[in-house]
Amino acid sequence: MQQTEQKFTIGIVGLGLIGGSMARAYREAGHRVYVRDLSEDVCQVAMSCGAADGLLDAYLDEGGRFDCIFLAVYPGAAIATLEALASRLDKDTMVIDTCGVKRSVCAACHAIAQAHGFTFLGGHPMAGSHFSGFGAGRADLFHNASMIISPPEGMDESTAEAAIARARTLLAPLSFGVVTVCTAEHHDAMIAYTSQLAHVVSNAYVKSPTAQAHKGYSAGSYKDLTRVAYLNAPMWTELFLDNRDNLLRELDCIIAALGEYRGAMERGDAEELCRLLEEGKRCKESAE
Repeated sequence: MQQTEQKFTIGIVGLGLIGGSMARAYREAGHRVYVRDLSEDVCQVAMSCGAADGLLDAYLDEGGRFDCIFLAVYPGAAIATLEALASRLDKDTMVIDTCGVKRSVCAACHAIAQAHGFTFLGGHPMAGSHFSGFGAGRADLFHNASMIISPPEGMDESTAEAAIARARTLLAPLSFGVVTVCTAEHHDAMIAYTSQLAHVVSNAYVKSPTAQAHKGYSAGSYKDLTRVAYLNAPMWTELFLDNRDNLLRELDCIIAALGEYRGAMERGDAEELCRLLEEGKRCKESAE
């Protein structure tokens, strides 16, 4: 996405990895950024290091308006935050969340936005790190990554197209490589496999007692599979439970597949084991 010369006023609620990286990126591109976080100290750090111009609430109190506000917090907090802010927002303000689930957030936030006359879009930047917090953020975190946008159910087609076009312009300073548009339902079904299942498997994998003695015996395979085991447990708990129908389906699938490998090994069935391994290899090749 090409950066735009237009200058925006951006609000960011939540200064963790995602919100902090957004703040840095927008400020580096010359846009104004106002922030809110549960930690006043983090807000002060953001302002002192040049990632923010001031506090979001103080700016609103002064009659300021935003082009876009990002809700970079947990799903429940995103809904509660928008409900509290809604009456103070200009009708031209676009609100985009960054939560890892979309159905519950989109349904609730779209209803709030409709009631107050502004636009809400579900969003999920497909970029991150196993590190969290403002200090882990960086301005180039989203460079060439995918941004998923989910117009809430019930938004008519022409309104959705206009909102997505505007979102693309507002997101340009973050330098996403592609904007993927899908329904909240499709998002949650896909994310259960591409992200959530990977975190569950990685987190469970390191529970083997052998993990405590891996040094000197591990290389790329171990690092690749265990990277996301180091996670933000409260956040992922909320995401997993919010999307548990899709995630349970994916867990059932992988448990069944593992059972086939185990059965072949237990029987000493080299032919079946080789078939399973070749099948997995072909699945990986076709998924590239």
